[in-house]
Amino acid sequence: MSERFDFTGDELAPAYRAAVDAIEAGDLVVLPTDTVYGIAADAFKADAVQRLLDAKGRGRDMPPPVLISVAESLDALATDVPDSGRKLAQEFWPGPLTLICHAQTSLMWDLGETQGTVALRVPDHENTRELLSRTGPLAVSSANKSGQPAALDVYDAEEQLAESVAVYLDGGQVSGGEPSTIVDITGETPRVVRVGALSLEQLRAVVPEVSTEGDETKPDEPTDEPKTDEPKTDEPKPTDEPVAASNEGDEKSDPDARPAD
Repeated sequence: MSERFDFTGDELAPAYRAAVDAIEAGDLVVLPTDTVYGIAADAFKADAVQRLLDAKGRGRDMPPPVLISVAESLDALATDVPDSGRKLAQEFWPGPLTLICHAQTSLMWDLGETQGTVALRVPDHENTRELLSRTGPLAVSSANKSGQPAALDVYDAEEQLAESVAVYLDGGQVSGGEPSTIVDITGETPRVVRVGALSLEQLRAVVPEVSTEGDETKPDEPTDEPKTDEPKTDEPKPTDEPVAASNEGDEKSDPDARPAD
Protein backbone atom coordinates (compact mmCIF):
# COMPACT_ATOMS: atom_id res chain seq x y z
CA MET A 1 0.00 0.00 0.00
CA SER A 2 1.30 3.45 -0.93
CA GLU A 3 2.29 5.97 1.74
CA ARG A 4 2.40 9.76 1.49
CA PHE A 5 4.84 11.90 3.50
CA ASP A 6 5.20 15.64 3.99
CA PHE A 7 8.37 16.80 2.21
CA THR A 8 8.38 20.39 3.45
CA GLY A 9 9.56 22.09 6.62
CA ASP A 10 12.14 20.78 9.06
CA GLU A 11 10.73 17.40 10.11
CA LEU A 12 11.82 15.39 7.08
CA ALA A 13 13.38 12.35 8.75
CA PRO A 14 10.31 10.10 8.24
CA ALA A 15 10.10 11.07 4.56
CA TYR A 16 13.79 10.44 3.92
CA ARG A 17 13.71 7.13 5.77
CA ALA A 18 10.66 5.85 3.89
CA ALA A 19 11.99 6.97 0.50
CA VAL A 20 15.44 5.46 1.02
CA ASP A 21 13.91 2.18 2.21
CA ALA A 22 11.63 2.06 -0.84
CA ILE A 23 14.49 2.76 -3.29
CA GLU A 24 16.70 0.12 -1.64
CA ALA A 25 13.84 -2.38 -1.94
CA GLY A 26 13.53 -1.68 -5.68
CA ASP A 27 10.25 0.18 -5.29
CA LEU A 28 9.19 3.52 -6.80
CA VAL A 29 9.08 6.96 -5.20
CA VAL A 30 7.34 10.12 -6.41
CA LEU A 31 9.26 13.28 -5.55
CA PRO A 32 9.15 17.01 -6.34
CA THR A 33 11.78 18.72 -8.48
CA ASP A 34 12.28 22.30 -9.62
CA THR A 35 10.33 21.56 -12.82
CA VAL A 36 7.58 18.95 -12.29
CA TYR A 37 7.01 15.93 -10.04
CA GLY A 38 9.06 12.88 -10.93
CA ILE A 39 8.73 9.13 -10.48
CA ALA A 40 12.03 7.66 -9.33
CA ALA A 41 13.77 4.28 -9.19
CA ASP A 42 17.26 3.08 -8.34
CA ALA A 43 19.22 3.66 -11.57
CA PHE A 44 21.32 0.56 -10.88
CA LYS A 45 18.40 -1.86 -10.40
CA ALA A 46 17.18 -2.99 -13.83
CA ASP A 47 13.95 -4.44 -12.41
CA ALA A 48 13.19 -1.15 -10.64
CA VAL A 49 13.76 0.84 -13.85
CA GLN A 50 11.46 -1.55 -15.70
CA ARG A 51 8.88 -1.08 -12.95
CA LEU A 52 9.11 2.67 -13.55
CA LEU A 53 8.54 2.25 -17.28
CA ASP A 54 5.63 -0.11 -16.66
CA ALA A 55 4.03 2.34 -14.21
CA LYS A 56 4.11 5.03 -16.87
CA GLY A 57 3.04 2.69 -19.65
CA ARG A 58 6.05 3.33 -21.85
CA GLY A 59 8.70 1.18 -23.49
CA ARG A 60 12.44 0.73 -23.28
CA ASP A 61 12.87 2.90 -26.37
CA MET A 62 12.37 5.96 -24.14
CA PRO A 63 14.78 5.44 -21.23
CA PRO A 64 14.51 7.77 -18.24
CA PRO A 65 17.10 10.42 -17.40
CA VAL A 66 19.17 10.17 -14.23
CA LEU A 67 19.13 12.75 -11.44
CA ILE A 68 22.27 13.30 -9.37
CA SER A 69 22.84 15.33 -6.23
CA VAL A 70 25.97 17.25 -7.26
CA ALA A 71 27.71 18.22 -10.49
CA GLU A 72 30.85 16.43 -9.30
CA SER A 73 29.10 13.13 -10.04
CA LEU A 74 29.16 13.92 -13.77
CA ASP A 75 32.47 12.18 -14.42
CA ALA A 76 31.45 9.11 -12.42
CA LEU A 77 28.54 8.46 -14.78
CA ALA A 78 29.66 10.05 -18.06
CA THR A 79 32.80 9.96 -20.17
CA ASP A 80 34.35 12.18 -22.85
CA VAL A 81 32.57 15.23 -21.47
CA PRO A 82 33.64 18.24 -23.59
CA ASP A 83 34.60 21.58 -22.11
CA SER A 84 31.41 23.08 -23.51
CA GLY A 85 29.34 20.57 -21.55
CA ARG A 86 31.26 21.34 -18.37
CA LYS A 87 30.65 25.07 -18.85
CA LEU A 88 26.93 24.49 -19.22
CA ALA A 89 26.83 22.26 -16.13
CA GLN A 90 28.83 24.78 -14.12
CA GLU A 91 26.45 27.59 -15.09
CA PHE A 92 23.07 25.85 -14.92
CA TRP A 93 23.41 23.07 -12.32
CA PRO A 94 21.52 22.81 -10.08
CA GLY A 95 18.75 23.77 -12.47
CA PRO A 96 16.55 22.90 -15.45
CA LEU A 97 19.31 21.66 -17.77
CA THR A 98 19.56 18.03 -18.88
CA LEU A 99 22.78 16.94 -20.58
CA ILE A 100 22.87 13.89 -22.85
CA CYS A 101 26.35 12.40 -22.41
CA HIS A 102 28.35 9.31 -23.34
CA ALA A 103 27.75 6.87 -20.47
CA GLN A 104 30.61 5.25 -18.59
CA THR A 105 30.88 1.77 -20.10
CA SER A 106 31.86 0.20 -16.77
CA LEU A 107 28.54 1.02 -15.11
CA MET A 108 26.29 -1.93 -14.29
CA TRP A 109 22.91 -0.52 -15.17
CA ASP A 110 20.15 -0.98 -17.73
CA LEU A 111 18.07 2.13 -18.36
CA GLY A 112 16.68 0.92 -21.67
CA GLU A 113 17.73 1.50 -25.27
CA THR A 114 20.19 4.32 -24.60
CA GLN A 115 22.69 3.63 -27.41
CA GLY A 116 25.49 4.17 -24.92
CA THR A 117 24.28 7.53 -23.62
CA VAL A 118 22.87 8.82 -20.37
CA ALA A 119 20.85 11.98 -19.70
CA LEU A 120 21.94 13.70 -16.48
CA ARG A 121 20.56 16.56 -14.40
CA VAL A 122 21.06 18.12 -10.97
CA PRO A 123 17.64 19.41 -9.83
CA ASP A 124 17.36 22.78 -8.11
CA HIS A 125 15.38 21.35 -5.20
CA GLU A 126 17.27 21.19 -1.92
CA ASN A 127 15.27 18.38 -0.29
CA THR A 128 15.38 16.21 -3.40
CA ARG A 129 19.15 16.73 -3.73
CA GLU A 130 19.53 15.64 -0.10
CA LEU A 131 17.52 12.51 -0.88
CA LEU A 132 19.76 11.85 -3.90
CA SER A 133 22.82 12.15 -1.68
CA ARG A 134 21.36 9.32 0.41
CA THR A 135 20.13 7.05 -2.38
CA GLY A 136 22.69 7.69 -5.10
CA PRO A 137 21.68 8.36 -8.74
CA LEU A 138 18.00 7.83 -9.48
CA ALA A 139 16.31 7.13 -12.80
CA VAL A 140 13.56 9.75 -12.84
CA SER A 141 10.79 10.38 -15.34
CA SER A 142 7.90 12.80 -15.01
CA ALA A 143 5.18 11.56 -12.68
CA ASN A 144 2.42 10.85 -15.15
CA LYS A 145 0.94 8.11 -17.26
CA SER A 146 2.30 8.23 -20.79
CA GLY A 147 0.09 10.58 -22.78
CA GLN A 148 -1.01 12.61 -19.75
CA PRO A 149 0.39 15.92 -18.44
CA ALA A 150 3.09 15.69 -15.79
CA ALA A 151 1.93 16.16 -12.22
CA LEU A 152 2.53 19.55 -10.63
CA ASP A 153 1.44 18.37 -7.18
CA VAL A 154 1.55 15.05 -5.35
CA TYR A 155 -2.21 14.48 -5.54
CA ASP A 156 -2.21 14.55 -9.34
CA ALA A 157 0.71 12.11 -9.34
CA GLU A 158 -1.10 9.83 -6.90
CA GLU A 159 -4.27 9.90 -8.98
CA GLN A 160 -2.37 8.86 -12.12
CA LEU A 161 0.11 6.34 -10.68
CA ALA A 162 -1.84 4.98 -7.70
CA GLU A 163 -0.45 1.83 -6.07
CA SER A 164 2.40 1.41 -8.57
CA VAL A 165 4.36 3.82 -6.34
CA ALA A 166 5.38 2.88 -2.80
CA VAL A 167 6.15 6.35 -1.41
CA TYR A 168 4.79 9.77 -2.37
CA LEU A 169 6.73 12.81 -1.14
CA ASP A 170 4.49 15.87 -0.87
CA GLY A 171 6.53 18.97 -1.56
CA GLY A 172 3.52 21.12 -2.40
CA GLN A 173 2.86 22.66 -5.78
CA VAL A 174 6.06 22.82 -7.82
CA SER A 175 7.16 26.34 -8.63
CA GLY A 176 8.72 25.59 -12.01
CA GLY A 177 6.12 23.76 -14.05
CA GLU A 178 8.22 23.94 -17.22
CA PRO A 179 10.39 21.05 -18.43
CA SER A 180 14.15 21.12 -18.48
CA THR A 181 16.05 22.17 -21.56
CA ILE A 182 17.87 19.21 -23.10
CA VAL A 183 21.30 19.54 -24.71
CA ASP A 184 23.13 16.70 -26.43
CA ILE A 185 26.88 17.02 -25.81
CA THR A 186 27.90 13.74 -27.47
CA GLY A 187 28.70 15.35 -30.84
CA GLU A 188 31.26 17.86 -32.04
CA THR A 189 29.19 20.79 -30.78
CA PRO A 190 26.41 20.95 -28.18
CA ARG A 191 22.99 20.57 -29.79
CA VAL A 192 19.66 21.55 -28.26
CA VAL A 193 17.25 18.62 -28.38
CA ARG A 194 14.44 20.47 -26.62
CA VAL A 195 14.05 24.05 -25.45
CA GLY A 196 12.45 24.22 -22.04
CA ALA A 197 13.00 26.42 -19.00
CA LEU A 198 16.34 27.62 -20.37
CA SER A 199 16.29 29.54 -23.64
CA LEU A 200 18.71 29.17 -26.53
CA GLU A 201 19.95 32.68 -25.78
CA GLN A 202 20.81 31.73 -22.20
CA LEU A 203 22.76 28.69 -23.39
CA ARG A 204 24.63 30.66 -26.04
CA ALA A 205 25.60 33.31 -23.51
CA VAL A 206 27.72 30.58 -21.89
CA VAL A 207 28.62 28.47 -24.95
CA PRO A 208 28.14 30.47 -28.18
CA GLU A 209 28.51 27.41 -30.43
CA VAL A 210 25.36 25.71 -29.12
CA SER A 211 23.30 24.66 -32.14
CA THR A 212 19.67 23.74 -32.64
CA GLU A 213 17.51 22.13 -35.27
CA GLY A 214 14.77 24.02 -37.04
CA ASP A 215 13.19 27.16 -35.68
CA GLU A 216 15.16 28.85 -32.91
CA THR A 217 12.00 30.14 -31.30
CA LYS A 218 10.62 28.36 -28.29
CA PRO A 219 8.32 25.53 -29.40
CA ASP A 220 5.07 24.49 -27.82
CA GLU A 221 5.54 22.25 -24.82
CA PRO A 222 5.80 18.60 -25.89
CA THR A 223 3.33 15.96 -24.79
CA ASP A 224 2.70 12.31 -25.50
CA GLU A 225 -0.68 13.11 -26.98
CA PRO A 226 -1.17 12.65 -30.73
CA LYS A 227 -1.72 15.83 -32.71
CA THR A 228 -5.24 16.43 -33.98
CA ASP A 229 -6.94 19.14 -35.96
CA GLU A 230 -9.48 19.67 -33.20
CA PRO A 231 -9.31 23.04 -31.43
CA LYS A 232 -7.93 22.94 -27.91
CA THR A 233 -9.80 24.64 -25.12
CA ASP A 234 -7.22 24.15 -22.40
CA GLU A 235 -3.48 24.56 -22.51
CA PRO A 236 -1.72 21.29 -21.60
CA LYS A 237 0.44 21.14 -18.53
CA PRO A 238 4.13 20.95 -19.34
CA THR A 239 6.01 17.74 -18.67
CA ASP A 240 9.60 17.10 -17.78
CA GLU A 241 10.68 13.86 -19.37
CA PRO A 242 13.54 14.03 -21.82
CA VAL A 243 13.52 12.26 -25.21
CA ALA A 244 15.60 9.15 -25.36
CA ALA A 245 19.03 10.13 -26.52
CA SER A 246 18.89 7.26 -28.96
CA ASN A 247 15.63 8.63 -30.39
CA GLU A 248 16.11 12.33 -29.91
CA GLY A 249 15.14 13.10 -33.49
CA ASP A 250 11.78 11.37 -33.19
CA GLU A 251 8.56 13.17 -32.46
CA LYS A 252 8.01 11.23 -29.25
CA SER A 253 7.88 13.82 -26.52
CA ASP A 254 6.57 12.74 -23.17
CA PRO A 255 7.80 15.20 -20.49
CA ASP A 256 11.65 15.49 -20.01
CA ALA A 257 11.48 14.29 -23.82
CA ARG A 258 14.28 11.90 -23.56
CA PRO A 259 16.03 12.46 -21.40
CA ALA A 260 14.85 14.52 -15.71
CA ASP A 261 13.52 15.12 -14.92
